[in-house]
Amino acid sequence: MDDNRKRVLKLRQIAEGERATALKARESWHMFTIMAEFIESTERLSGVGPAVTIFGSARMLADNPYYEKCVDVSRRLSDAGFVVISGGGSGIMEAANKGAFEGLSASIGLNIELPHEQKSNAWQNISLTFRHFFARKVAFVKYADAYVIFPGGFGTMDELSEVLTLIQTGKSRHIPVILVGSSFWRGLMEWIKVEMVGNGMIAASDLNLVQLIDEPVSIVDAIFSYYEAHDIEPSEEERQRMLYL
Repeated sequence: MDDNRKRVLKLRQIAEGERATALKARESWHMFTIMAEFIESTERLSGVGPAVTIFGSARMLADNPYYEKCVDVSRRLSDAGFVVISGGGSGIMEAANKGAFEGLSASIGLNIELPHEQKSNAWQNISLTFRHFFARKVAFVKYADAYVIFPGGFGTMDELSEVLTLIQTGKSRHIPVILVGSSFWRGLMEWIKVEMVGNGMIAASDLNLVQLIDEPVSIVDAIFSYYEAHDIEPSEEERQRMLYL
């Protein structure tokens, strides 16, 4: 029977000693680049104050109504005292940074190095560049007091799913998650209700984690309404949980 078992080699068992050493060294040094991204984001963002993270498509052109609406929302949030955090690139990210940059509060861009698509926009008071998606995601979540999510593609869906998972599981504190664009999101929300809730994959109460709002003034009002009933500063318990995102 032993002869039929697959033999999985560990790194230290690789016959080529020099290659094994080089691989281990490369992986070990790579950990320092990951640590550096976490350290820099913590040092530069930990004191930014109340903040709203805005997600959405990088492919949205400036003449798109959603782009224009995002500029409006972001400007209103900035004037109301919220720092705005985006992905730092084009499309909705650019619109978010532009609105905040033109407002009273800071505009933050968390840029990512990609083979294509990602190019930093010019509307950032604070700009960080990441090589690792997961380090960037932690920064999006850790410093946000609300999420506003415009239509987007796989990246936007990934960010939305991550945010909802963290809140649902209690790894992140419960804060507003607002979807902008009823016509875009309604089909997804109906599918979640029918398939996920209907098949017991999530609880019906989990649908309350998301709000669907279209009007810029109503988006800002919804965030303020939430914090009229909740402390915007995370509790010590919440701070501790956020260390283990």
